[in-house]
Amino acid sequence: MRHPMASTHPAPHPAPRLPRATRTRFAWAAAALLATASLTGCGQESAPPHAATAETETEFNENGVTVRLSVADWKSDAGTLVATFTPDEAGFHLYSTALPSEGVEGVGRPTEVRPVGSVATAGEMTVDKPVKSITVPGVRTAVPVYPDGPVTVTLPIRATAPGEAKVLIGYASCSSTEGCTIPVADRAVSLRTSEQGLSFGTS
Repeated sequence: MRHPMASTHPAPHPAPRLPRATRTRFAWAAAALLATASLTGCGQESAPPHAATAETETEFNENGVTVRLSVADWKSDAGTLVATFTPDEAGFHLYSTALPSEGVEGVGRPTEVRPVGSVATAGEMTVDKPVKSITVPGVRTAVPVYPDGPVTVTLPIRATAPGEAKVLIGYASCSSTEGCTIPVADRAVSLRTSEQGLSFGTS
């Protein structure tokens, strides 16, 4: 027999509940939101967003070569300027930094990285590839070049004062079978020096 006080309606199903771990996470999130609201109500402002990072890399492509510039290990007012020259096509080489500015018998253009303005050279330039000598048709003297492919030049630099500076880039690429590209001379890349550090500007 049914108990006289029992309802004739079936017992309702319990409401769905979140797992205990999920409820705990919600509780912590709610507590954090309340704490934040409490601080804001007391006049406490939220932390400002981080300042944008200065542009310490840039690149351009001109006359068959992509040049990528970056600044490494910048501390206080000094660091290292890194320039990587990458010919667009296989089989092309760049000329040595020691090549005369007018080339050899008018052939070639030295690879050059030269800071001017509020940035000065602070040490010896180094190159990650060895120099080799080749002969070029029509030129009696051997020409100093780097092996075919990319070449990276590093140069210690320092800021002499806050303000505008430039890095002047020069190079030419050549192939023993395809000929040479038009040389690039004094291609300027802008730099800015400030109390916050050094960054590249608009070339």
